[in-house]
Amino acid sequence: MTTPAPTRVDYRTDPTQYRHWTLAVDGPVARLSLDIAEDGGIRPGYKLKLNSYDLGVDIELHDALNRIRFEHPTVRTVIVTSAKDRIFCSGANIFMLGVSSHAWKVNFCKFTNETRNGIEDSSKHSGLKFVAAVNGACAGGGYELALACDEIVLVDDRSSAVSLPEVPLLGVLPGTGGLTRVTDKRHVRHDLADIFCTSVEGVRGQRAVDWRLVDRIAKPAQFAAAVDETAARLAEGSPRPANAQGVPLTRVEREESADSLRYAHVSVDIDRTRRTATLTLKAPTGAQPTDIAGIEAAGAAWWPLALARQLDDAILNLRTNELDIGTWLLKTEGDGDAVLASDATLIAHQDHWLVRETIGALRRTFARLDVSSRSLFALVDSGSAFAGSLAELALAADRTYMLALPDDAERAPKLTLNEFNFGLLPMVNDQSRLQRRFYEETAPLEAARAVAGKPLDADAALALGLVTAAPDDIDWDDEIRIAIEERAAMSPDSLTGLEANLRFASKENMNTRIFGRLTAWQNWIFNRPNAVGDKGALKVYGTGQKAGFDLNRV
Repeated sequence: MTTPAPTRVDYRTDPTQYRHWTLAVDGPVARLSLDIAEDGGIRPGYKLKLNSYDLGVDIELHDALNRIRFEHPTVRTVIVTSAKDRIFCSGANIFMLGVSSHAWKVNFCKFTNETRNGIEDSSKHSGLKFVAAVNGACAGGGYELALACDEIVLVDDRSSAVSLPEVPLLGVLPGTGGLTRVTDKRHVRHDLADIFCTSVEGVRGQRAVDWRLVDRIAKPAQFAAAVDETAARLAEGSPRPANAQGVPLTRVEREESADSLRYAHVSVDIDRTRRTATLTLKAPTGAQPTDIAGIEAAGAAWWPLALARQLDDAILNLRTNELDIGTWLLKTEGDGDAVLASDATLIAHQDHWLVRETIGALRRTFARLDVSSRSLFALVDSGSAFAGSLAELALAADRTYMLALPDDAERAPKLTLNEFNFGLLPMVNDQSRLQRRFYEETAPLEAARAVAGKPLDADAALALGLVTAAPDDIDWDDEIRIAIEERAAMSPDSLTGLEANLRFASKENMNTRIFGRLTAWQNWIFNRPNAVGDKGALKVYGTGQKAGFDLNRV
């Protein structure tokens, strides 16, 4: 009997399709209310009880956040709360985790991490603040969602508590940022954090404030007023406009075949024999807006915004639906000068809310590349447009190959840097990719800045350390083929660990620790029999049986 292929996940949605979230906007405040449909799981086999979530819930949250960013520019504070009585969120659905493959769990946790990191990214870069209005029990991933917000207000009703019960209850970890935010963000004393994270019942009332687990408590009768007051205070000083017309985020359209995705500005071609996907980003064509009026008129069709949304959809598609495609070949095509002109418009108007949010969309999308567990090879060949913002692809890659054509200047590809390469699109560790590349050493960074705006051929780019190799047209095909074949022969597990270590060297922050701990701890624990064996905690949860642990410390 042939096992049916799993349904492909589509990350595109809109509020008319939401089953779990309600978005309401009232002037400078948006309210995201969680009311998870028990029978609304993205896959069969479990019920989403007690406001527990799965990937489908997070897909809606990701979409709702983008709609607040772009469609509701006057919103300065987002209140995240529950529409259910006495339950905020009980976290990731345990039965979903118990029946899911390892790969599904990993992709689910990573996307959840990125969405919550995106909340903090908007708070930091856009002045969009978040309040968790915890109006009931808040456990596991539910508390992790609250932790991603700027402040947490907990109802003081003698029963509602915050908790991270994964260790004592499930034999796993608060792996979507829980442990890290408790320490790095909320500065909970480590001995108190140890008690908190090894107890099932959690902490409530004044003790939650005293331990820094929440910012404020309020009795039920005063809870709504306390939340509103917190939201108003956080909104003060936000650069988001008091009066502005939002941009509708139209559906990201694509054409699909068995081995390709086609968007207006991005294409994906899959070679299943070589286990590669070629992602090609296209430079803008035709007249592009240069002033705010033109940008607003273009809306979601404006090239940098459309490109960011299409690339984001392509990355998520490949990560979730094409697990065997281990090497992504990053290419560009078109007029590099058109990319630089578009970048100049972004830089000139970066203080305008729509431009600021578009840069944010690009920043988060390129950062999604950095944390994808796929080998990234950039191919700079004839007809390429690796300039400015698109040059970030070459700098993000694990290796960059640039075609050398010293006797054919017209066909020789060029690589051009601009301000986008010096900090406007940082990685999740707050470094530019050039800083990462050169370990923040002054001399190579100054040499790179000195040539900003100048088209560099392969020899010049190689001399500056901007590319890995510069084969000529005689050796190009063979060198690329051999590199791809060698990569495909290596252990994907080893490559994932190797790439994560090399991509994030020397510079650490809360985000890198969240991803690092997810990769090194949670993924390993998810493979251990204490969690997923026949008597593992995830497997026996809800059955009334007690988990059977291998008591050896490894």
